Amino acid sequence: MTNPLHVLVTGATGRTGSIVVQKLRQRPEQFVAKGFARSEAKTKELFGSTEGFYLGDISDPGRLNAALEGGDALVILTSAVPQMKAPPEPGQRPEFFYPEGGTPEQVDYQGQINQIEAARAAGVKHIVLVGSMGGTNEQHPLNRMANGNILIWKRKAEAYLIDSGLDYTIIRAGGLQDQPGGQRELLVGKDDQLLANPPNGIPTSIPRADVAKVVVQALLEPAARNKAFDVISKPEGTPGAVVTTDFQGLFEQTTPGL
Repeated sequence: MTNPLHVLVTGATGRTGSIVVQKLRQRPEQFVAKGFARSEAKTKELFGSTEGFYLGDISDPGRLNAALEGGDALVILTSAVPQMKAPPEPGQRPEFFYPEGGTPEQVDYQGQINQIEAARAAGVKHIVLVGSMGGTNEQHPLNRMANGNILIWKRKAEAYLIDSGLDYTIIRAGGLQDQPGGQRELLVGKDDQLLANPPNGIPTSIPRADVAKVVVQALLEPAARNKAFDVISKPEGTPGAVVTTDFQGLFEQTTPGL
């Protein structure tokens, strides 16, 4: 029996990150999962205690170094989160802002570089980075939100990871849904081709639980190493759809490079 992989998940109290931690902890024979989060209160709310968690900020390299010491893999699930200004007047569009220290440049670019460099210093062998589809379109609405260019900064961080020399898996998820996982056929693509030409016009979305499943399988399957890909799911109940269980086969459809 091989030793379990020691995995650190950052953004571990986020809506997707918390599912990843839970799924890893359901497999103690394969993983020793630790989380990295900013909020002690939110960690206790979601997990009952802070046991197995490092509390800190990704802007603090020293704290990242401590969390990654002795680790085998890092899962990056941190992301800048826009906040809405005062509720808009009727008929007006809402306006958003990023809090101080929480802009996409600071979180999705510099914060991810901090994590990559801390992983390299700790001797981590594999980084799984969860990003978003849409990064090839500079005019994407998410980039215009609060003028944050969030997808542009995410794409720059992905390029940095690829150039780092570390093994990588970059998972660019479609629109995230709070739906059960393990009930749909997953589709992979590249360079937002699924956005431009969705097969049979299906929604370009995916349950968070399925993204978490892809993360877990990417840590286990050699075919996921040094690959970057988009991923969506067919709607549940799509005629002819086959629920994805062969993740090696799924990853074999993906390719290296940005």
